[in-house]
Amino acid sequence: MKKIITLFFISTLLITACGKGKKEENAALAEKKSELAKLKKEKETINSKIKNLEMAIEKLDSNVAAFNNAKLVKVDTVFSGNFSHYIDLQGKIDAENISYISPRGMGGQVKQIFVKKGDYVKVGTPVLRLDDAIIRQNIVAARKGLETIRVQQNLAKTLYERQKNLWEQNIGAEIQVIQAKSNVDALESQLRAAQESVKSAEEQMKTAMVYSDVAGYIDDLNIRVGELFQGATVQGPQIKVINTSNLKATVSIPENYMGRVGKGSSVIVYIPDLNKEINSTISFTSMSVDPNQRGFIADVRIPYDSKLKPNQLAQIKILDYAANSAITVPINIIQNDDSGKYLYIAEKSSNGKVTASKRKIVAGAFFGDKIEIKGGLQNSDLIITEGYQNIYEGQLLKLTN
Repeated sequence: MKKIITLFFISTLLITACGKGKKEENAALAEKKSELAKLKKEKETINSKIKNLEMAIEKLDSNVAAFNNAKLVKVDTVFSGNFSHYIDLQGKIDAENISYISPRGMGGQVKQIFVKKGDYVKVGTPVLRLDDAIIRQNIVAARKGLETIRVQQNLAKTLYERQKNLWEQNIGAEIQVIQAKSNVDALESQLRAAQESVKSAEEQMKTAMVYSDVAGYIDDLNIRVGELFQGATVQGPQIKVINTSNLKATVSIPENYMGRVGKGSSVIVYIPDLNKEINSTISFTSMSVDPNQRGFIADVRIPYDSKLKPNQLAQIKILDYAANSAITVPINIIQNDDSGKYLYIAEKSSNGKVTASKRKIVAGAFFGDKIEIKGGLQNSDLIITEGYQNIYEGQLLKLTN
């Protein structure tokens, strides 16, 4: 019984303490809410006073009213500088030394191939061997014919010498000496012809071997043992060797630029796949215009790069105009009317007001987002770059950065 009374007493004390703490929290919260409401009311009163004062000042000061109604614009100061105009064209990467290997003779059946795709070859490296059986037979026949004629010639010389000796001893007839000499001369001519035939057959033997005429890599090898090698078919070259040590970019330039660009013109070559930019100059221009594309070919030498491949796409920018002290503005701020092109500038008066002024301009070349102004602007003019739409001459402006 004593234990029960003790527990009841402790529980009563705990409930009383918790109730007291809850009341204190509620009182603190109510106090903060009351303070917040008081501050809000003071804020509303201050804002109302500020508004009333602004209205009163606006009525008394016309400049303030005009400023509040001014057009908000962004301006930029004009400065002269370098301006360049480029012709933007699409070209490709090419190699100076590309060889399509062909046979020296009529071609023939392939008996042996000495290289494979990707191999590096030097000038004179054997590439393949053609069937040379018939050529060998021709050489054997030519050599045998040569030996036969040589034997006949030796016999004819012997007969001539003997006939000549008898004639000198007054034996025989002169006609016999003349005939013997004629036989010797005829056989000498035949011997020389036979020797040339042997040389020709031996030279044909060399055509059975096909060599590389440039140093580079075997890029195409479209031939197999047993097939007929002619150098090229309707499908394309059978063997192609590329040397990438001397690279160039080629581009077709429209003929209307013929008088503005040429050999020595500055060029920027951009390779999109590699995100690589190369500065160079035009090294060659064709002397004729392609009748189909109505353009002329230009070559631009570029340094060696193992990542560059022939026929890779390139963006070619050719400099066709440059000015050292040119005034340029963003092309989007230029407007047009019946009298020509114009833009708006911001003019400051002595009383501090800034107003819009319509300025007629003479436009020149443009490139990218910039256009050259040849007349109508001067250094330090404030051009309106944002908010220029729907403004008028003399409109009051409010400037922002």
